[in-house]
Amino acid sequence: MTEYPDQHSYLLHERVLVEPCILEVGGKVLDQPWYFGSECDGGFSEYTVVAARHAHKINSKLSGVELASFPCSYSTAENLLTRANVSANDVVLVTGASGGVGSAVIQLAKARGAQVIGITSPSKMDKILSLGADRTLARNTSLIQEIGKSSVDVVIDLVAGKQWEGLLDALKPFGRYAVAGAIAGPLVELDVRTLYLKDLSLFGCTVLGESVFPNLIKRIETGKVSPVVANTFSLPQVPEAQKQFETKKHIGKLMIDILSEG
Repeated sequence: MTEYPDQHSYLLHERVLVEPCILEVGGKVLDQPWYFGSECDGGFSEYTVVAARHAHKINSKLSGVELASFPCSYSTAENLLTRANVSANDVVLVTGASGGVGSAVIQLAKARGAQVIGITSPSKMDKILSLGADRTLARNTSLIQEIGKSSVDVVIDLVAGKQWEGLLDALKPFGRYAVAGAIAGPLVELDVRTLYLKDLSLFGCTVLGESVFPNLIKRIETGKVSPVVANTFSLPQVPEAQKQFETKKHIGKLMIDILSEG
């Protein structure tokens, strides 16, 4: 067994999940974080190297593919909820609820005891409800007509786009808005008066907080969250996975099993 300065210790063949937000490489702390599979290799690798602080031991009966569905999307979701300080007293509205992060937000918010409203397409509403959402709204519906102004405590946004202004209108005074995506368009129009007259807090969420990944590991180990795997592909089938991704008909994650021969 090897001992590390940060108190991580491992035995050969133990299962770990890699924290995707990399703050240390080669024993040096980075000025700006890297992301596993982006600024550093490892996303499609059978073997890779990370600092011990980013390899988190996990005890779970889930398969390797199921566990691999967690780190990126679920840590993003947990980070959003942590930054927005979501609790059992909150009503949370999540956009893009059928995606990898959105479906994770639903489960993780429910694990905190919050009520969840998911925005998605009509064909996916039943699945979103089965994940734990208390209510669903159609993507192109009038948000304010459906739930009214000042009706939710927290907005978790992965979409942005033309309907963005309505998200702030839906927030209660002292509401919290957290964002980690803009798939419907990054440019939005803000009436600054809405921001200051309602005393809103806005959070941009990319770098994971120190407690986020360890808390996610605990939720996985205790069964508070479940993997949502839409389909699994072998490494040579990556083009097929990309085509399915572009159809936007799936819910959850499309997984690449690099050990599968296809």
